[in-house]
Parts: sequence; C-alpha cells; structure tokens
Amino acid sequence: MKLNKYIDHTKLGANVTKDQIDKLLSEAKTYDFKSVCVNPIWVSYAKDALKNTDVLVCTVVGFPHGTHTAIVKTQETLDAVINGADEIDMVINVHALKSGNYDLILDEIEGVVVAAGGRTVKVIIETCYLTKEEIVKASNLVVEGGAQFVKTSTGFGTGGANVEDVKLMKDTVKENALVKASGGVRTYEDAMKMIDAGASRIGTSNGVDIVMKKENKNDTNTTY
Repeated sequence: MKLNKYIDHTKLGANVTKDQIDKLLSEAKTYDFKSVCVNPIWVSYAKDALKNTDVLVCTVVGFPHGTHTAIVKTQETLDAVINGADEIDMVINVHALKSGNYDLILDEIEGVVVAAGGRTVKVIIETCYLTKEEIVKASNLVVEGGAQFVKTSTGFGTGGANVEDVKLMKDTVKENALVKASGGVRTYEDAMKMIDAGASRIGTSNGVDIVMKKENKNDTNTTY
C-alpha cells in the first residue's frame, strides 16, 4: 500500500495564512499525497500550484456546522467546481438527522452530488454527535444520495474519528461507498488503525509526520 495516497493533507480554519497554505502545498507535492483539503477561498490558488502534479484539490461545503440550507450547499459546490475543486467534503445538517428529517439530508446530499458533476463527494456526518443507530442511518443516506464517501468528522466538533465508528460505517456501506476517517488522526499508528478498520482515506494535518512515522500528536485541524 502507498500510505501517502490515503491522505488528504488538510489545512482548515478561520485564520489560515497564505504562508501556511504554501507550506501545505509544498508538502503535498513532496510527499505526493492524494489531495490537499483547503477552505473554498484557496481552491483556485491550490489548483494552479498543483497543476503539474497528480495531487487533487479538495474543499469543504457547509463547513463546519452543516447548518447551511441545501441550496446554499449546492451553490457552494458549483462555485468550488468553477474554481477547480476535484473533490467536495460536505457537512450534513446534523440536527435534521437527529430529528428524523431524512428527506432533507437526502436532498442536500443529492444536490451536492449533482452540482459536483461526477467529482468525488465525501459526506461528513459528524459521528461525535450521533448514536450508533444514527451513524448507520446517515451512512445509508450517503449511499442512497449517490456520494462516494461517508466521512467521520469535521475536526471542529467534540471528537473525531475512532476505530469503532469507522468499522461500523464500513460494515454499513459495504462496497457501495468508501469511508474517510478524519479528526484526531495524528500518528502513523492512528492512521493504520483507521485503515485496518475500513478507511480508504485519512484526513489530517499531520500527513508528513504520519508517512515519516514521527510521533507528533499536535493536530492543527481539531478543536479538542
């Protein structure tokens, strides 16, 4: 396996600087990560910087709380595509899921999938707020909505990925979708546990330390 190609090298947040983005892009090129995941304002810049590589540009939609309306998430996706995004990581309306408003969740997923125009869509269900039953339901809605991935976390909630939830998500979607583990994946050991549990992608700001098997436990993309 090529561990570097599991990694979405990530830099998100309210106060990210151009220097930090340049560092992220340089690292992504050096280590040939699967993608960089950046806020929408950096998509065009990242796409241009990575044009002579096979590193993809991923961005976020409805981020970080998922409380945008479905039409706004669709418009965000269209804008991201125009700017050059290859992949979209969208956040569901967690409250709607927990309230049983599954039609709303399905509508917003389908809207983003259509707007993405065949590009990979990863749906963030924010597992830290969900029961096991809700994780199963959300994962099934991701499949029904036509997205390619169900993703654990934004990194801005009360917790991130854990092995039990990743395994449950993979057992639920089976071969109908893939799983991305994100939030708190800080070390090589963390990453391998997630992959062994069924993750096909890892979202982390510690991509370099992970592939170099260093023990840096500082993740700049989490609030916990």
